[in-house]
Amino acid sequence: MKNFLTVLLMMFLLTGIASAAPKIEVNRAELIQAALNAQKNSYAPYSKFNVGAAVLCASGKIYTGTNVENASYPAGLCAERTAIFHAIAEGEKQICAVAIVGGLNFTASDYCAPCGMCRQVMREFANPENLLVIMAKSPTDYVEKTLEELLPMSFGPDSLK
Repeated sequence: MKNFLTVLLMMFLLTGIASAAPKIEVNRAELIQAALNAQKNSYAPYSKFNVGAAVLCASGKIYTGTNVENASYPAGLCAERTAIFHAIAEGEKQICAVAIVGGLNFTASDYCAPCGMCRQVMREFANPENLLVIMAKSPTDYVEKTLEELLPMSFGPDSLK
């Protein structure tokens, strides 16, 4: 019976039925503060636009990332993707919420929206209807949208079935 349940669970996961991450409580202030802390490590000597991101996964763990620029501009990486790839490297497969802060010279001066590539990477690891994207200036000053609002009619893993 145990092998049957294991096979059933694997089929469930592989068919994308589990693409909707379980609903977990999102402590917005904690997630935003993690993004603010990550922003302090941003490497943006060219644009001076420092971004920090924090990703809450279905496990309840938070992973952070920061933007890393490069003299060869396309070789840089956004904070959101850095955080998501950090989570995936640690074994996570589903993200539930993303907090993003950004601004010139290590400030969080405006609501920093994710770029198109970051939105597409978020789509790979979340149900767009459920993924909460928080764009913040501080733990108490933020705007939140679902990924579906930011990336309507998206292409994702289920599109390839």
